[in-house]
Amino acid sequence: MSAEGAAPANATAAPFLVSKSVELLTGDTWRDRGKLYRLYGVQSCLRGTIALDAKGKELDCGNVSLAHLAALFSTAAVTCQPIASTLDNATFVVCGAKLGANTIDLGTALIASGYAFAATDVKGNAVSGNYLVAEVNAKMKADGLWATKFQHPIELLLRRAGERKQ
Repeated sequence: MSAEGAAPANATAAPFLVSKSVELLTGDTWRDRGKLYRLYGVQSCLRGTIALDAKGKELDCGNVSLAHLAALFSTAAVTCQPIASTLDNATFVVCGAKLGANTIDLGTALIASGYAFAATDVKGNAVSGNYLVAEVNAKMKADGLWATKFQHPIELLLRRAGERKQ
């Protein structure tokens, strides 16, 4: 849901390689070399929310999302392109992860595997149609977090936004 309030990034902002010493904050946000970055169009599970696995074991849903972002960062060379600035001084980025001879979109990888979700605007409309398709496919296959019981982060964020307006 993080696309609201975005301002275009500096048109000359060049792609950059994510360092191996990033500080992961959530499954879609990190700090690298003192700057805050957030994947555009991607919403991770919220830290502190619960996912119940098939055996009833409680997992921190946000930590599960974060672990999968960490796995991609640690196993692949990730290059990001800044595209916009957020109200909280983060930079929205789209990123590619080089795995072998292939480069995959980081957002698609996280969402298609079921460990992140398609971000929406405040009206609940998906920011990226491609990410929404990836989410629906992961849900239909019960991949990743879809194999657990959890509260969808978009529902939680939209509810909080509605409560703030009242």
